Amino acid sequence: VGATVVGAAGAPGVVEGIARVIMSDAEIDKIQPGEILVTPFTTPAWTPVFSTIKAVVTDGGGYLAHAAIVGREYGIPAVVGTMEASRKIKTGDKLRVDGNLLRVYVL
Repeated sequence: VGATVVGAAGAPGVVEGIARVIMSDAEIDKIQPGEILVTPFTTPAWTPVFSTIKAVVTDGGGYLAHAAIVGREYGIPAVVGTMEASRKIKTGDKLRVDGNLLRVYVL
């Protein structure tokens, strides 16, 4: 089965976990430790959650996007620039995030 979404850039690593789709920073408090954050984009206001999430997937961004840079800093996989992750992935989906190949799979 092919990837559900493919990104443009990111941070290396491969993890599996449960998705949490968050559409704005007003919902940050819904993120649970160990989840995979799926969102349109991140900003510096999101940085504290990077210490608790397993990976991040965004609709927008490139190599210098906040999510990609902070993912690399925290050593967690990131796939950014997918264009459609927050529409195709639902909270509770089990994901495999492959930051090496810039692919996200719903398992």
